[in-house]
Formats: sequence, C-alpha cells, structure tokens
Amino acid sequence: MPPRDTYLSGTICRSPHLFYFVFIFFVSLSLLYCNAGKAQVDDNLNYYEISITLNVPKIGGSEIPAIVHGQRIYLPVKDLFDFLKIRNILSAGMDSVTGFFINPQVTYLIDEVNHRIRYDEKIFELKPNDLVKTETGLYLNADYFREAFGLDCIFNFRSLSVTLNTQIDLPAIREMQQELMRRNISRLKGEKQADTTIARKFSMFHLGSADWSIVATQQSNSGDNTRANLNMGAFVAGGEANVSLNYTSAQPFNQKQQYYSWRYVNNDHSSLRQVTAGKLLIHSTSSIYAPVVGVQFTNTPTTYRKSFGTYKLTDRTEPGWMVELYVNNILLDYKKADSSGFFTFEVPMVYGNSVVKLRVYGPWGEERYREQNIIIPFNFLPQNEFQYTVTAGRVEDEQKSLFYRTDVNYGFTRHITIGTGVEYLSSLASDKSMPYLNASFRLGSKLLITADHTYGVRSNATISYSLSSKAQVNVSYTKYDKDQTAVKYNYLEERKIELSIPLHSRNFNALSRLKLGQFILPNTKYTTAEYTITGVFAGISSNLTTYGMFSQHPYVYSNFTQTYRLLHNITFSPQMQFDYTRKRFNMFKCEAGKNISTKGYLNFSYQRDFNIKTSYLGIGFRYNFSFGQASFFATQSNHTSSLVESARGSFLYDDNTNYLRANNRIGVGKGGLIILSYLDINGNGHRDLNEPKVAGLKLHINGGITERNDRDTIIRILELEAFSKYLIELDKNSFDNIAWQIKKPNISVTIEPNHLTLIEVAVTVAGEASGIVSLCNNNKTNGLSRIIINFYDSNFTRVAHTLTEPGGYFTFMGFTPGTYTARLDTAQLHNLNLTCTPETITFNIQASEDGVIVDNLEFKVQSLLDTSKQVAAKKEVGGVKASDSSIQYGNKGTLSQQKTLTGEEKREPLSDYKQKYLIKKSKKKQLQEVKKKPKAVIPPATQNENPLNLILKYLNLKERWNFSTFDSLLIFVNQFISHDNDRR
Repeated sequence: MPPRDTYLSGTICRSPHLFYFVFIFFVSLSLLYCNAGKAQVDDNLNYYEISITLNVPKIGGSEIPAIVHGQRIYLPVKDLFDFLKIRNILSAGMDSVTGFFINPQVTYLIDEVNHRIRYDEKIFELKPNDLVKTETGLYLNADYFREAFGLDCIFNFRSLSVTLNTQIDLPAIREMQQELMRRNISRLKGEKQADTTIARKFSMFHLGSADWSIVATQQSNSGDNTRANLNMGAFVAGGEANVSLNYTSAQPFNQKQQYYSWRYVNNDHSSLRQVTAGKLLIHSTSSIYAPVVGVQFTNTPTTYRKSFGTYKLTDRTEPGWMVELYVNNILLDYKKADSSGFFTFEVPMVYGNSVVKLRVYGPWGEERYREQNIIIPFNFLPQNEFQYTVTAGRVEDEQKSLFYRTDVNYGFTRHITIGTGVEYLSSLASDKSMPYLNASFRLGSKLLITADHTYGVRSNATISYSLSSKAQVNVSYTKYDKDQTAVKYNYLEERKIELSIPLHSRNFNALSRLKLGQFILPNTKYTTAEYTITGVFAGISSNLTTYGMFSQHPYVYSNFTQTYRLLHNITFSPQMQFDYTRKRFNMFKCEAGKNISTKGYLNFSYQRDFNIKTSYLGIGFRYNFSFGQASFFATQSNHTSSLVESARGSFLYDDNTNYLRANNRIGVGKGGLIILSYLDINGNGHRDLNEPKVAGLKLHINGGITERNDRDTIIRILELEAFSKYLIELDKNSFDNIAWQIKKPNISVTIEPNHLTLIEVAVTVAGEASGIVSLCNNNKTNGLSRIIINFYDSNFTRVAHTLTEPGGYFTFMGFTPGTYTARLDTAQLHNLNLTCTPETITFNIQASEDGVIVDNLEFKVQSLLDTSKQVAAKKEVGGVKASDSSIQYGNKGTLSQQKTLTGEEKREPLSDYKQKYLIKKSKKKQLQEVKKKPKAVIPPATQNENPLNLILKYLNLKERWNFSTFDSLLIFVNQFISHDNDRR
C-alpha cells in the first residue's frame, strides 16, 4: 500500500495532477461566486470590494473594507462608527443603522429601504446608488458622511486610503484625551517606573528656541501703533535661560517691560532642588506691582508624588478662547471658554505648593495670549517632610525697595501641615518686617481648612467642603489691621462665600455658581453678588450671568449668550445685556463664524451699544500656516475705523543634528527628544562609525508631538514640558528581521528646557545557535527532550540556557558577537546517570547586519547503566518517560524505555523529526547564502511572496475577485504547497 502523506481537506491525495485539478476547480468556483455576489449589488454597475486604510488625525489608522465604484468610495457604516466610538445598531436584515451621534438626544437613522438619512430633525434623501447593501452590512457614499454628520472623508485612489477630518469632538478623540490626562495625573503622582534612566548632561551654552509676534494697529482717529515681542530660550550653565524683549511704538523702550530669568533644577538633590535668578514671579503679602529682580532658593521639587483631592477652579476670559491648565508645569487639561467666556476645571491637589498656571489663547494673534498664576490656599506635605523657599531681591519701583521672604513648611501628620516665615519690604512706613504663621487641616476626604496670620497686617481662614453630589462650598473670612500699610486697599474685613452645583438631567448638563462678597471699609461697606448658570440645553450652548452691587445705589444687570451650530458648520452667537436698575437693554451683539478648510477661520460681528448709541461692524480672518499664524481684524463704528494685523510663530534649533523647525505654537520653555536607532553590530551598546541607522522603530510616549523623518530615520518628539519625567516605551516587534532586538525597551528621561535631548537606541543583532541532543543506546539513536543546554561566554560566565524540544532539537537566539561554549547541564546528567560526547562545543558568532545562525551543535549522550539495569529500573521507578523519538529524565535519575517498536512504525516518527530538522538546517543555510549574495531588483510588494500570488496579481484577478474569497483561496493553496514541500 503506498504511503499516505499528503492531505487535502480530509481526503488522501498523492498525485500532483489531482492537486492542479482541485486548484482549477476552486478557482472557477470562486470566480462564479464573486460574479454572482457582484450581481446582487447591481447587474448594470461595477462595484469592487477592497480593503483600505482609514486615517483619522489624533486617533490613528485602521484597515476597513470598502466598495469602489469609479472614483467614488463607499464606506461601511457600522465599521466606521465602531472605530469612532459612535453608538450604532445594525438591523437584523442589515437594511438600516440607528443610534445617536455623540449626544443621546441627537439620534439618526440610515435607511436603505426608503433611501434616506434622518439626522436629528434633518432629512437627507439618497439616490438609489448612494447606499449599497452587501452580505456584511451597509456601505454609504462617503460624501454623505460629510453632509449629514460633518465627517469629511477624502479618498486617495493611488494609496487606497481615506483620511477623515472633522471639527467635531468625537468620542474616540475624547477618550484618548481622557486617557492622556489620566496618564499625566499618574505621572504627577509619581506612579511611573522605568528600567532605564537617561542621565542629564551638563552643557554650558546652546540656543534652543525662540517665539515671536508682531501686532500692527491702524486707527482713523488715534494713529498707528506697532507692538513686537521676541522670547528667546537657551540652555546656559546647565539651567534654563529665558529672555523676553518687548517693543511698542507708542512709548520709548522701558526696562520694566523686559524680562529675563535663569533657573537650575535638580530634583534628585533633596536639600536644594531649584535655584532661580533674574526677574521673579513672587507670592507676597504686601501689594507689589513692579517686577522683583533677585534670586530664589528652594528644595521644592518640580514634580510631586501624590494627589489627594480636587479643587474646583472657575474663572472667566474672552468668549471662545482656549484655556490650558498646568499644575506644577504639567499640562493636565484644556477647555474652550463658553459663549460668555466662562470656564471651570477640577484641579487635582498634590502634596506641596500647587502652582496652578492658566495659559489662554485667543484667535487673533499673540496679543491674545496671557499667563496667569493661581495659588491654591491649601498646602499639604507628606508626614515628616520639610520644605523651604527663600527669596531676596530689589523691587523695580521708584523707591528701589528691598524685598525678602522666607517660607518654611512641615508635614506634622498626613492631615496637618504647619508653616511659618517672615516677609520684609523696605518701602513700608512701619512694620517693615512681617512674621506669619499658617496651617492646613484635612478632615476626612471632603473638608479642608486653612488659616494664616501675618503680624500687624491680617488674619485669614478658608473652609472648603465637597458634597456627595459633586457640589462644593467655599467660605473665607479676612480681617485686616486698621493701621497696616502693606496692603494698598483700606479694607477692614472681607467675607466671601461661593457655592457651585452641577446640574444634570436628560435634556441638559449645566453648572450653576453663586458668589457673594461683603467688603467693610472704614466709612462704608458694600455687597457684591454674581450668579452664573452655564451649560448645553437641547444642543445649544447657553450662559446666563447676573451681576449685582448693593450699596447706597444698587446696580444689577444680566448677560445672556447662546451659541448655535447652523448648516455648513457655521456658528452663530447672539449676546445681550439687560440693566434691571434702569429697566432697559445696554448692549446687543451677534457673531457668526466658519472654519475654512482645517486651517482657516472667518468671522463677522455686529454690536450695538444703546448707552452711547454706537454701532460696531467687524470682520476677521485667521489662518494657521505650518510655520506660523497670521490674522487680521477690521472694525467700523459710527465715526472711526480700525484695522489690526498680527502674526506669530516660533523656531526650534538643535545643534546636534543641525535641525531647524518653524511652528505656529509657542516653544520657549519646552523641550524635546531625538530618538536615533542604530544597528549595534558588535554588541557593545555604543554607536560606532561603521554602524548604520535603522528605520522602522515604533514607540509610545505620553505627551508631545511625534515627527518622523524617513530620510534619516530620526524620530523627534517635540513640545514636552521642561523638567518633567517621561516614559518612552519601545516596541520590541518594530522590525521585520527577528534577529534585530531591543534589550532596553523602557526608557525614563527628564526633559531639558529649550533643548532636544539625543537618545541613541541600540538595536542588537542577535545570533542564533541550534542543534540536537541524541541518546545512543544499543546502536540506536533517539532524540532526547527536556535536556538543559547552558551557554558560556569567553569569561566562562553563563549567559543563557535552553531546553531541548521533542526530538532532541534546541535553539536559542540572543547572542551578541563573540566566542561561546555550549555544554549540557552537568548536574542533570549526573542525576540521570548520563555521559555526554563531546563535553563542550565552542562556536563563534560573527558580527553581521542580518544575524548569524550556527546550527551544527550536536551532542550525543549515553547511559552509564546496562540494558538489564534499565529494564529493572523501569519496573521500579516510573520517573522517566521515553518513546521511540524522545526520552525524558525523571526525578530519581533512572532511565526507562517504552515497548520497542519494529519495522516502519518505529522508524517513521524518528524520520519525521529528522526530516524537519534537516529541512530547518537547509533553509537556514540557504538564507545565509542568499544574504551574502547581492540582492536582485525586486519590487518591495513582491518580495517573499508566493509565485501563485504573483501570477494572480499579474492577471489582475485580485482586483476582480471578492477579497474574502480570494484570501481564503490563497491561504488554502499556500498551506497545500507548504505541506507538499515538507513531504518532498
């Protein structure tokens, strides 16, 4: 009976003619099936199902199916919405898709039966060929994703890719942003760990970045004015150096308007972590309105370990401005102010002084950028931790006052922090020295109390309580000494209360805030009140704010603002102000805006001031270039006209790689990384002159903007926060060559300000050693499994070990260039009563770009017991299991064999293992010979591809067939050919 060694779908086959018959049969069947499937779509139209790459900025890319008809692309509704995290439900008959778009109240229906799309209250009628139904779902013409849902899908036929652009805050983008914020909060708490740390390098000087802005204003009545600003950032004497130069044509050069500072940070030095010199941003009890030039020393780190709660921060800016929240120079969140300019943040409170910074960006140039520091009143330290800050300098006022302040804080317990210090100001008429005490208490997780007393100036107490409904109450009281001169205003008492309550229902989400304040002066007192409710009602952003001042002449008025989204992504914002005291409208304003492509913005505005009977008409345009931003804004009133032009941008320079980059965002004070991966051919961990760069490295980092340069294989990560630690996670599977390995995948690095730190990633070329361990017994040879092989370097240090597989074969990859010795584990051989020949095998791993394979390591072992003793041992102890093809060791060091097989049944398993081993050796040798030969010019898409695949591509069958059937057929044929080659 002939051997049956080739299997096809459960049927035994030997003749190659039968293989070709079966192959032709499946090809014909597939063509008929594909043509029949295509006819189900439309007998008169040619629709082709393909696989495309979907790219969404800020999210990433994915492979999804699609249908092509001419130059049109049809995208699967369910697959696309699943990728964007948009709620969708496909009907059982796959003839409709329902769900809601971001907001649960905004529902949609894509109906194939009636050929229409219902989105909210809008109806979009479809042509019969705009919605295609297949066996797997509904495919919609890409144009309707833009018209109905605001998802602009741009199809590139050459690259078979679709780029999706939108101005909508998609759930997938929001989810990634929230994940980034969670990672940043974890990093703020100090929870990140790494196995490799890049040490900081000391540098005397290098120029890194510069920000620039120019604003020109022309007015018909008051003349022209030009303002210019230049911020330069450098790295000087191991620290951050920043210089800000300001110019205005309306007044002469003023030294007070020029800023400069130098800061050195070393968070690893517990006694002194920061040194700052130049113009300082100080926190003082005295009223100081001029810059202070001096020096500051502190052991407060720039990063902190834990966060123990949140503090609700609400404020107001201009409508539509972007507000970024920084806590200790770490970006945690950003929001867009509503139509009235109101915004709110949940600020995480960390141990130590929480320096909260708000950066506000307006739409019309650099003059709309401002930075604001906010001091949270609660200051907590871990138990037994001590922190200090010493500041001394001269105030740039008319008196040239001397200023000095010392702050000392100590964590008495986990819930109590106490502090003391003294402040000195020479320009005060009396009590120039002002000692003070402060303390912070945390009772439970919801109640915070802080109090401070400055001798001869004031006493203050603040209480914050958070309710279970996320509502928060803040109460503060301040009493001033009647004879104090440190604080300029002459208040005697301040009483404030603030209540913030979030409101949620099925139709709206809102936040309401009530602020009350009473101020007592020597001869009078007055009360202020402010009530704000802001949120989204029925999809419309709305804000109502009422102000009141109550004294001898009360004054109350309200501002009401809404923002509507109209057709074609047009936003319309009306605003009005009503005066309750005089019972009339003070002002009315409306503004309309629209994004032009993804980089431009056009807006129109009209305002009527009823008090002075003046109207204002304005038009503005902004465009973001890759190297900067330019804008203009023109207004016309009753008798005057004005025009404002502005431009801003930044430059970044790296002297290590001679890299110069222009950008439209600020860059001074930030840093970056340069990732250069190279092939470490000799395995020494350092880059030598003959070691080339390597392309294709994949990595992940929790922040910054990543740029790749395919020409020089360099990866640049920009706009990282200075003095912050970042974790870089390298992908070990970045390269197609399995011999290229990354041994240190997790890297921790501290960002240097105004500088790009170079990180060289060594890609080790791993050598491979393989062989076989055979048991020789009674002139018979069998592979021995689960035998330990140890590998030693030239210093006789064990560097690796591995186990033999069934059949006795072993392999290990991970050797760097050098001389190694392979040896079976002597302790195991002793326990098994085995002896090995040879005892050791020395082999050499040569330096190579593609990796070296040594596959001639063969060990033969023999039992020290005779055959009779082996049989007796088998009856007594069942510790070792041996078969015709493998023998395993037991716990007692005895050997036993199974029943001896005869004839073909005994030799066939051994022959099968031996054939696989010989085939493996042959393939490895062929691979080495091919690598040594010059490579032929083969298109990249056809390298390492099955010849059958190439023929089918040449015949253009892949473009004409259904992809799922085509791929299934190729998998079947490739498996059949591979099995036939193994048999041969």
